Amino acid sequence: MYLYLFVRANAFASLPLARPIDPRLPGAFSGLKPRLPPQLLRGCCTLLVLHAAPAISAAALDAADARLEAVVVTDSYAPGDALGSTSSASAGLVEQQEIQSRPLSRVGELVEVVPGAIATQHSGSGKANQFFLRGFNLDHGTDFSIAVDGVPMNMPSHAHGQGYLDLNSVIPELVDHADYGKGPYYADVGDFASAGYARLYTADSLPQGFVKFTGGEFDYYRTVAADSQKLGWGELLYGAEAAFYDGPWQTPEGSGKYNGLLKYSLAENDWGLSLVGKAYHADWTATNPVPQRAVDSGMVDRYGNLGSGDGGNSSRYSASGSFWSRGETYKNAVNLYAVYYDVDLWSNFTYFLDHPLRGDQVEQTERRIVLGGNGEQTWYGKAFGLDIDNALGMQVRHDHIMGVALNHSQDRRVFNTVRRDDIDQTNVGLYGRNQIRWLEKFRTVAGLRGDFFVFDVNSRTLAANSGVADAAIFSPKLSLIFGPWYDTEFFINLGESFHSNDARGVTLKFDPTSPTTPLPGVYPLVKSRGAEVGLRSQYLPGLDTTLALWWMRMDSELVFIGDAGTTEPSGKSQRYGVEWTNTYKPTGWLTLDGELALTNARFTDAPGNADAVPNSVGRVIGAGATLDLPRGFFAGARLRHFGHVPLNEQASADGGSTTLVSLEAGYKNDAFKLALDVFNLLDSRRNDIAYYYGSRLAGEPAGGVEDVHFHPVEPRMVRASVTVYF
Repeated sequence: MYLYLFVRANAFASLPLARPIDPRLPGAFSGLKPRLPPQLLRGCCTLLVLHAAPAISAAALDAADARLEAVVVTDSYAPGDALGSTSSASAGLVEQQEIQSRPLSRVGELVEVVPGAIATQHSGSGKANQFFLRGFNLDHGTDFSIAVDGVPMNMPSHAHGQGYLDLNSVIPELVDHADYGKGPYYADVGDFASAGYARLYTADSLPQGFVKFTGGEFDYYRTVAADSQKLGWGELLYGAEAAFYDGPWQTPEGSGKYNGLLKYSLAENDWGLSLVGKAYHADWTATNPVPQRAVDSGMVDRYGNLGSGDGGNSSRYSASGSFWSRGETYKNAVNLYAVYYDVDLWSNFTYFLDHPLRGDQVEQTERRIVLGGNGEQTWYGKAFGLDIDNALGMQVRHDHIMGVALNHSQDRRVFNTVRRDDIDQTNVGLYGRNQIRWLEKFRTVAGLRGDFFVFDVNSRTLAANSGVADAAIFSPKLSLIFGPWYDTEFFINLGESFHSNDARGVTLKFDPTSPTTPLPGVYPLVKSRGAEVGLRSQYLPGLDTTLALWWMRMDSELVFIGDAGTTEPSGKSQRYGVEWTNTYKPTGWLTLDGELALTNARFTDAPGNADAVPNSVGRVIGAGATLDLPRGFFAGARLRHFGHVPLNEQASADGGSTTLVSLEAGYKNDAFKLALDVFNLLDSRRNDIAYYYGSRLAGEPAGGVEDVHFHPVEPRMVRASVTVYF
């Protein structure tokens, strides 16, 4: 049986046709969001008719349409609109409207739709962003997992860093929605998800085709074009992007980025499929951090660059397919993907510390092919009078990495190879998930995940560092959900997760720069344990709020450092914090949102005066206002603040705090849209990111100087956009 929601034609004559809703899905109605203002639905409740019947054919629906028009009900939800639909207070979904209302100075800021997340940059537009969440310096993604249309974006055993996460291949205008979850409580996500995960989904079709032109200061130019059309039974979506940027740097970035997307999708009442092809290429000149002492002495200004020839280029091509179906007692989904990826990075972070004559520039390069897939089957049933859902899932991924290398270079010319390897890495994940509604206002979600890894390393520079290793890990999960009472739910979450370490570190036996010096290998899989209590409430009219208190512990580990080709010890760590997120809609034309995240991160096996976790962000504040004004005008403002960032274990060096304000205003009608964005409105001169380590400038004594090295936020800049619809 399916439920169809109809309303009389004279009430909402312009609404599109309804689609069936499976009433056995968890939260099938409590999580649904009508595409009508709730106040309007409440005011017209006498017009609503619930019709229960077997699955209705398309012909029958067409006949009924002569008499009735349908209210569209979707099974999506916003972060605070998810009563009955999530298993934790820190999980949610962000819809297209909110994503498109955020002015983005760089594509990595898409991650900031996850409350408490920060995306920064330390080496130019083309390189992966640095991400921060829940006291983790995620480097480029070691403990935060992201997938786009079911294709994982994190790269294990990457030339630059474990879990390298580059989102530059995403076209923000084509993202339809994103769902996320923080903490290790979700059985269907495995590697790199200790701090959380996000999944982005592109649109199946567009209401209108468009061409968008953007221009701004510092030679910023970008063009995006996209459209969709009926093709056979489905929809064909196609889009392309080209972007160029020099930036405020004394050495211009000269970055160029090219993206393309082709997607065919088909959706029937009980099944659907999609086929997606993507292509991306970029090249750029790097803008690496500069030491504070060089700026203080006048050797270089804040936007200068001490390196020579730093930069990179990268390409990514992917093809994927997804299929889903559902019936009265089940649903299933499967997707398969193939990815080709390559990257060349040239970086110099220490200048003349190791090589006084030629400099310390390194080249990190690799090519890889990724093959994999995901499948899940869910059954809905009853036992002992209880509603019970059971799910089984399997995820397989194989990375064939060719010529992953660390080289010493000067002006992009290699003069020494530290190590060069071929790697085959396979991960098979199996999981089960059970949901039971024990009482009307109490349900549990329990899960168990098992992951098995095989690491196969063929070292071309030192045979002793070759080898084959395997490892397995099990990750239990449990969520207790109470309510709702007074439109408020309460959550208790427990779980374990992990991240894998670089395969080269797993089989490492000797220092590649000193073949007779033994080195310990890293643990293949590093376990994390977490707990959380939280609530989600819509008790006050127009206000959605979530509050979470959380704790996490990471096991002792050794980390493979891609910039050096060796390992770096790190002890056990513990993090805890509080997160408070709010969305308030006092009127139909104004939306306000605000978030506060406070985190404490410490090493647990270090003395009290040296237990700070470097680059853990202790405070994040975000706030925004979106105004949909009469006659097509719109405006918005966003504030982003982060601070309390220790740069070393003693916390004697601090990254300071950074506050950025952005504004957007414009006009839109059916034919075109005009928008003006102002980034860094207050012209902050603080740090986008900072580090504390030793480096040596030309003329300084051997051994180098410990110093703060920072990458500044970009100055105030204005960008104007014109979008033409057709």
